[in-house]
Amino acid sequence: MAPHPTYEVHGEPYVDEKASTTPEKQDSGGSRDVFAEDDVHQIQYKTLSWQAVSLLMIAEIVSNGILSLPSALAVVGIVPAVILIVFLGIFGLYTAKLLIDFKLNHPNVHTMGDAGYIMFGPVAREVLAFGTVAFAVFGSGSELLSSQQALSTLSNQGMCSMYLVIITGAIAFLISLPRTLDRLAWMGLLSAAVITLAGFIAMIGAGANPVPGRSLTVTASSNFFDAFLAVTNPVFAYAGHFMFFILISEMRRPEDAMKAAWCLQGFATVFYAVFSIVMYVYIGNTVQSPALFSLPPAWAKATFAIALANFLFSAGLYTHTAAKLVFVRIFRHSEHVYSHTLLGWTIWTLLCFAGVAIAAILAIAVPIFSYLIGIAAALFAAWYTYGLAGFFWLHDVYHLKGGVDGLKRRPIGTTVAVLTIIAGAFICVAGTYVSIKLIVGAYANGQVGRPFVC
Repeated sequence: MAPHPTYEVHGEPYVDEKASTTPEKQDSGGSRDVFAEDDVHQIQYKTLSWQAVSLLMIAEIVSNGILSLPSALAVVGIVPAVILIVFLGIFGLYTAKLLIDFKLNHPNVHTMGDAGYIMFGPVAREVLAFGTVAFAVFGSGSELLSSQQALSTLSNQGMCSMYLVIITGAIAFLISLPRTLDRLAWMGLLSAAVITLAGFIAMIGAGANPVPGRSLTVTASSNFFDAFLAVTNPVFAYAGHFMFFILISEMRRPEDAMKAAWCLQGFATVFYAVFSIVMYVYIGNTVQSPALFSLPPAWAKATFAIALANFLFSAGLYTHTAAKLVFVRIFRHSEHVYSHTLLGWTIWTLLCFAGVAIAAILAIAVPIFSYLIGIAAALFAAWYTYGLAGFFWLHDVYHLKGGVDGLKRRPIGTTVAVLTIIAGAFICVAGTYVSIKLIVGAYANGQVGRPFVC
């Protein structure tokens, strides 16, 4: 096969993938940005600063996932769990760097599906695009469940949980409706602030009400199932990389994206470690998941009341992400993306409504939905946050920096990229196994409820 022509992009030789035969691949992998900049456009997308992106990332990632972290310390011990939380934060920063570099080398990549098409072809595009939408919808459903738990706690279980999911779903739908992410940036600031405040209130509540006679474990031996089940909590607490392409596509200066990644991973790693340690030290091995249920009722209510805004915003942001992927896939580079057309707004509204509706129905109608979230995270988030980053690096080094010789000249980078792929595969397989075993155990023990009940 003849080599692709190259030219300079971001100071590096760039492969002209327009040499491929299909227009679709030209659109997914070429140098043309996914969102064109033109003053005549009624809807301007490239408006986000790196500060706004970092806040949106923190608001989405540092959300209900933090509430399950202290329970991991009770299973594997405080030392291994904290080491794992810090390591995964650093590892997540590394994979974010690889993802951002790939985006800068391929400006028209908007989603994981586009990236999959460049690397592996049309089947990978459909699989990864479906996975992104599915994981976003499941993430929205998870946030709706957290919102329902918060409202149920605040009302002393005084209202049917099914109705609470519907109410929170309606709010998430309204949040998801703005067409551009800059319209959500101020809510990202509020959401990041409230989840941080909620974490501090929870730690204060735990410190003010330590569990008498609590026991702490420095290190603990456990079987593979229990240990990896605990490990999945910090692994998936960092699972937000699937949104990076979409967020970076709306940045004024995409080359500043790494600043946002530093803010996200730095804040998340420190906050996760401090929150987990404080909650575990004052509550001990009886800490529940979510950890807020281990607090006295008044403190639990106060924390849930503050965190509720974050849960609702995250549900809306997840829905916006799923809708944006499908909308751009349908109308990429058309007038419906950039103008206030009737068709454009009709389809956009329907997509946002469908995303929230499916998430709410799953939360209400599927008794094992909380377990299915674990399967979705294992199947997709393991690759989006970790494994695929290794493929990004290998692909661009091979195509942009000398093929096999380029890989040989970078033995450390090549080895780390391969290990990253292996890590993603292991998390995927082991996480799926643990989640399926949990479902089997839940049915065997009669822990599975009925659909459409309060």
